[in-house]
Amino acid sequence: MLIVGPPGAGKGTQASRITSVYGIPDISTGDIFRANIKNETPLGQQVKAIVDAGDYVPDSLTNQLVTDRLNEDDAKDGFLLDGYPRTLEQVKYLDDLLASKGQELAAVIQLVADQDEIVARLSKRAQEQGRADDSEEAIRHRQEVYLRETSPLIDVYSRRGLLVEVDGLGAMDDVAARIRSALADRGILPLEGAGEPVA
Repeated sequence: MLIVGPPGAGKGTQASRITSVYGIPDISTGDIFRANIKNETPLGQQVKAIVDAGDYVPDSLTNQLVTDRLNEDDAKDGFLLDGYPRTLEQVKYLDDLLASKGQELAAVIQLVADQDEIVARLSKRAQEQGRADDSEEAIRHRQEVYLRETSPLIDVYSRRGLLVEVDGLGAMDDVAARIRSALADRGILPLEGAGEPVA
């Protein structure tokens, strides 16, 4: 499965709940990059140099990272990808990678949230945490970049009938329940005995 949603829609929170309830790993490309940079792996050093220069990590590097992670044992029976794919080239690569393993995507969870609501939520959080970089202008810019980059991908998955739209606004528990209900409608059921993580 994939999870997509604008910055501030609570994607990280819901991803950890989904992986707990469905017994699959949460694979966030951002987390993998950060872990590699922190551990100063050869890949991490490569990524750090690119990021420090203000450039985007190229598809080839990101694809390799995802391939390595999906080849690990815990991803054999399913996974939740967060932050990948981000481009149509990455969509094609993921299609080919999964086909080579005899796997396919079951669902693409899209957290939908009103932009003004998200801006208000993030502005409030920025004030509470004293984050000067989170001005309303900066937040709106990130939302626009997300929409521009993600729209083509959402169109592809929508045409394939994989898109599961879920209202991302409201209490965390309510959003989690909506996701479970929407996935159950597609025959994707939680792991027996799996519990909700403590928020």
